[in-house]
Amino acid sequence: MRAYLYVMLVAAAVTYLVTPLTRRFARRIGAITPVRSRDVHTVPIPRLGGTAMLVGFAAALLVASRMPFLSEVFDAGGSPWGVLLGAVAVCLLGVMDDLWTLDAVTKLAGQAIAALLMAWKGVQLVSLPVAGLTIPSSGTLLVLTVLVVVVTINAVNFVDGLDGLAAGIVGIAGSAFFVYSYLLSKDASPTDYSSLASLVTAALVGSCLGFLPHNFNPARIFMGDSGSMLIGLLLASSTIAITGQVDPTAVSQAKIVPAFFPLALPLAVLALPLVDLLLAVVRRTRAGQAPWHPDKRHLHHRLLALGHSHAASVLIMYVWTAILAFGVASVAFVPLHTALLTAGIAVLLAVLVTVGPHRLLQAHRSRHRSVEVSRQ
Repeated sequence: MRAYLYVMLVAAAVTYLVTPLTRRFARRIGAITPVRSRDVHTVPIPRLGGTAMLVGFAAALLVASRMPFLSEVFDAGGSPWGVLLGAVAVCLLGVMDDLWTLDAVTKLAGQAIAALLMAWKGVQLVSLPVAGLTIPSSGTLLVLTVLVVVVTINAVNFVDGLDGLAAGIVGIAGSAFFVYSYLLSKDASPTDYSSLASLVTAALVGSCLGFLPHNFNPARIFMGDSGSMLIGLLLASSTIAITGQVDPTAVSQAKIVPAFFPLALPLAVLALPLVDLLLAVVRRTRAGQAPWHPDKRHLHHRLLALGHSHAASVLIMYVWTAILAFGVASVAFVPLHTALLTAGIAVLLAVLVTVGPHRLLQAHRSRHRSVEVSRQ
C-alpha cells in the first residue's frame, strides 16, 4: 500500500507544481476558453491543463519503475509504458483540439489510434467472461478494447462541464478501481500483489488530486480536451486491466458472481458519465442534431436548474459517483446485505440532498406569491 500511496503523492505533487506553469504558457499562446452560450463560466479561462496532468502521471510511472515492489509490473511486457504511450498520443490529440478545434471524426480516429498503441504494447482485453464463457477471438477482443477506450474517453469528455467536475469524478472512480484491484490482487497473491490496474489508478488519482486545487470553482485553469481525453483513457486502461487481466475467481464465491462482477464494476464507476452520454445522444438525435452537437441539458446543467450553486452541483455529482463506485466495489469484499443496507442509506441521503433544495425553493416562492396575493 505504501508504494502505491507514494506513487499517488508523486503524481499529485508534480501535477500541482506544473499546472501554474501550464496556465501561464496557455495564456501566452492564446489557449483560452471563451465564454460561450452553453458555458457557465463568465470570464475566459486558460486551458491545456491536461498537459500538466500528463507530466504528473509520467513522473509517477518513472518513480514507480525504480521501486522493487512494482518491478514485476514493468518487467511483464512493459504494459505501463504502453499506457503512457497511449496517454501521450491522446493528450497531444487533445492539445490540437484545444488549439484548433478538430472535427469529431478526426478525434474519434485519434482516440482509436491511442487505444491501438496501448494494445500494441499489451494493454488490451485478454478475456471477457460472460455467463461463464470467454471470448477467445483476439480480433474481437481488440475491437472491444478500442470500443472501451473510445466510449470512456467521450463519456468523461461529456461530463466535463463544471469547474472540478471531471477531475473529481474520475478521481473518485479511480479510487474505487484502486480499492477493488488492490484487495483482489492481495487476496489472489499475498506474496506479490502488485498489478498494472492498481499502479495506473494510483497515478491517475494523484494527477486528479494535484489538478483539482487549480480547477475547483472558481477555476483558474481548465483541463481542456487534453485533460478530459487523457483521464478518460487512463480510466479505460485500468478498466481493461481489471476486466481482462485480474482473475475475478480469486474472490470468494460467496461474495461475488465472478462471471459478471468484472463487467459490473466498470459500468458502476462510469455510470454518471455514461448516462449523461447516452441521454445526450438520444436527446440530440431526436432533435435532428448530431450526437456531438453541444447543448445545456447535461446532468450538471439540470442540477444548476434545480437551484444548486456551481460548487454544490459538483459536490452532488461527487456524492453520486462515490455511492455507485464504492457501493459496487464493496460487494466484492463485504457481506451482500451489509453492502446493500449501506448503499440504500447513502442513496436516500443523496436523493434528499439532490432534490431537497429545489422543493424548498419552490415552497418559498409559493409562500411568497401567496403573501403578495393576500396583500392585494
